[in-house]
Amino acid sequence: MADIRTFYLPDLGEGLPDATVVEWLVKVGGTVRLDEPMVSMETAKAVVEVPSPFSGKLVKVHGDSGDVIATGAALADFELDPKMPQRAEAESTGHHHGPPKVAAAAPAKGTGTEAPDHRGVVASDEGGEIESGGKAPRADEGTVVGAMQSSDRVHAEQATSIGGVKAVPAVRALAKKLGVDLARVSPSGAGGVVTLQDVKSAAAAGTARIGAAPSAASAPTRSASPAAGASPAPVASATAQRTTLSAAGKPMRTTPPTVAASGQPEQLKGVRRNMARVMAAAHAAVVPTTLSDDADIHAWLPGNDITGRLVRAIVRACKAVPALNAWFDGDNLTRTLHPHVDIGIAVDTDDGLFVPALRNADMLDSTGVRAAVNRLRAQVEDRSIPSSELAGYTISLSNFGVFAGRYATPVVVPPCVAIVAAGKGRHQMTPVMGGFESHRVIPLSLTFDHRAATGGEAARFLKAMLDDLALAQ
Repeated sequence: MADIRTFYLPDLGEGLPDATVVEWLVKVGGTVRLDEPMVSMETAKAVVEVPSPFSGKLVKVHGDSGDVIATGAALADFELDPKMPQRAEAESTGHHHGPPKVAAAAPAKGTGTEAPDHRGVVASDEGGEIESGGKAPRADEGTVVGAMQSSDRVHAEQATSIGGVKAVPAVRALAKKLGVDLARVSPSGAGGVVTLQDVKSAAAAGTARIGAAPSAASAPTRSASPAAGASPAPVASATAQRTTLSAAGKPMRTTPPTVAASGQPEQLKGVRRNMARVMAAAHAAVVPTTLSDDADIHAWLPGNDITGRLVRAIVRACKAVPALNAWFDGDNLTRTLHPHVDIGIAVDTDDGLFVPALRNADMLDSTGVRAAVNRLRAQVEDRSIPSSELAGYTISLSNFGVFAGRYATPVVVPPCVAIVAAGKGRHQMTPVMGGFESHRVIPLSLTFDHRAATGGEAARFLKAMLDDLALAQ
């Protein structure tokens, strides 16, 4: 009898409750050896390759490319090969594994069941856990680092009907990318659902391009020709009939009501998925207050690095007002003042927002700051940055002014107490002895959690930054 083992998605070291399947490196039915790369998974911070925990044949996968798998949920089934090396039962893999929870013989209310094609999960109307088929109790639930909840749920994408077309978000995203009009694609899935293969085939054949005129075969046929001797009614051109005014002379919409919006829903994944969670949690927890002012940098000598000067100003302000270089625990009403300064540098990418930590900023000079920032940005861009470098900072900096904007209300992410944002530099007329001068200024915005710091502390912090930025070098 074949020895079938199930592998459950472990905590990938990111402290997050799920991960997205990017690509299976081993096909179903293929053979894989112990610790060989098996699947690429995208978390909120990186794309990682998950090694195989067994040697043998991959007999089933519990998620296709684009599916979101919860930490602790089934990922793949293996048929072990006794002739190949296996990991000893007592040997630690560094992960938490175990069979799913026991379920009753019949799904209880709020319990999901496995889909008929065994490729996903059909959720109940009330939500809840997944029926596991009555397997043995699992040893643990794949808990993750921190106060994150474990879960056995596989978040399989469900087909939704939009404009009369049934398709999952991943299929709609692919159609948008390939320029395929889903309304012109012949569905092959169960219940008239358009599949990924349907979209790929239509794109290859070029029969469903967005904006293309319908073919003659698909055009509606005329009901009957006019009777003999009857004069056909004159047909006005579409261009002549269209107008922005109604018959009463009032503005009217010109788009036919049958034309559906071209936008398609897209499931958030990876970095953007985590950003949505983090920002929502921060908005619900923090009591934000923002102060703004302009830093006069008229005295700067050539060669000053703006990022380096901003980092130095934050460091000096943290030394002058330690209350903002702190963490706050809202549940226990405690705060931690940090003797060191680790600054989270916001980095904008196409995938979403990253905030790597500039460690020991209070020990770096301008050259060291620039080198460290360049290194962090390069690691973010090629997604090689360790997850440990994306957490643990004591205060944050957003230099959004490199794009546009003057002032902002940046979001404080717990447990931090404050974040500084620098807007786009500009020249303004400044009164001086005997008249006015054009001085260059940098607009600054400081958002702080009013639960942990007073308005006076925040104002003194901002003043310390302004004083340091006013120095020539």
